[in-house]
Amino acid sequence: MEIEVKKLKLGEKIRDLRLKRGNTLRQVAETTGLSIPLLSQVENNAVSPPVATLLRIARALDVGISYFFREEESKERAVVVRKHEREKTFRPIHNRQSDGGYTYEALAYTKNSKHMEPFLVEFEPKKKESVSYLKHRGEEFIFLFRGRLAFHYDQQEILLDPGDSLYFESEVPHGFRALRGRKAQAIVVVFSEE
Repeated sequence: MEIEVKKLKLGEKIRDLRLKRGNTLRQVAETTGLSIPLLSQVENNAVSPPVATLLRIARALDVGISYFFREEESKERAVVVRKHEREKTFRPIHNRQSDGGYTYEALAYTKNSKHMEPFLVEFEPKKKESVSYLKHRGEEFIFLFRGRLAFHYDQQEILLDPGDSLYFESEVPHGFRALRGRKAQAIVVVFSEE
């Protein structure tokens, strides 16, 4: 079931953690490279942050990205997230401040202190000129299991078919778009060194 960002309370968790750490919006903006208005919109749940933005905010606030998806602290060394426990976050295509056009579900949000974050991602079809590019520290792995996906990276376009996988350094600007007017689905694993 798809839920709104308000139900995840991402903005409230970010604001509460920022205040708990004694940081101002300006300090977080300087650390992340994000604008103060964008951070304010995220904190007020007016904008659903993409994974790359959440990674930057998490790094600035010294937590793992999974902090924003779990409800309580867990010391478990092995965790299971059942299908009905996953929550979708939608990135609208028309939002120019995002890498829009996809939904993502955190697949291991209950595990604390991890170095990689797996997601189930559904990409929306869009035109090449509509691709938004992101970059963040770390690496990503993608396994495409449905649809066709164009990966834009370092002045090149790489086409992926079901069963193809891709591993790349995410510090280089990159973007995705589903092809043939149909959504594409993939498992995406984001690795962050911090």
